Amino acid sequence: MPIYEYHCDACGVNKEHLQKMSDAPIAACPACGSADYKKCVTAAGFQLKGSGWYATDFKNSGGSAPSCGSGNCGHSH
Repeated sequence: MPIYEYHCDACGVNKEHLQKMSDAPIAACPACGSADYKKCVTAAGFQLKGSGWYATDFKNSGGSAPSCGSGNCGHSH
């Protein structure tokens, strides 16, 4: 279940709630009871597991992937 962060505009409290994705947003602030309790937009925290490409895959392979310092990465240097 995801953790959602809420903020109350009335009293300024910030609180996290463990909710199902299908649960309705919490309507009242648990601290002051105000209806100004809103769900915040936060960065999702997730971790990729299993086989696949990772940023560390080419670190010890002898340079089979171009590094940013080589000028071949597409970034302006």
